Amino acid sequence: MNLIDKAFRPRALHISLAMFCTLSCAMGSAQVMRDDPKRPVAEISRDLGVQPSEFRACFANVSPAPAGERPSAQRARSNKAKLLGCLQGANPKITNESLDAVMDKYRPGGHEAQMPDKKQ
Repeated sequence: MNLIDKAFRPRALHISLAMFCTLSCAMGSAQVMRDDPKRPVAEISRDLGVQPSEFRACFANVSPAPAGERPSAQRARSNKAKLLGCLQGANPKITNESLDAVMDKYRPGGHEAQMPDKKQ
């Protein structure tokens, strides 16, 4: 091993670690930002009286139906319980009715799009 190799090795290690950390953080962010990028989080949060980060954290517990599908009745109940309970921790004034009104306002297809599939 020559002198150049010895001098380059620590720099290469630092560059590799920096790249690994950057990629890990980027991948971690994608997991945290689980919500639909088309969802108007700022507007929903404002209407609910919570911070966008609080809404995102609460919505991370929700399991939406795949695009174009209606949720099962069980999924709709489970999601509502998770979201409402979490959001009420951030703003106790949020009610079932106010959450429905805000979410329906911003949901493509409105209230009907959230109605459970009657077949299930």
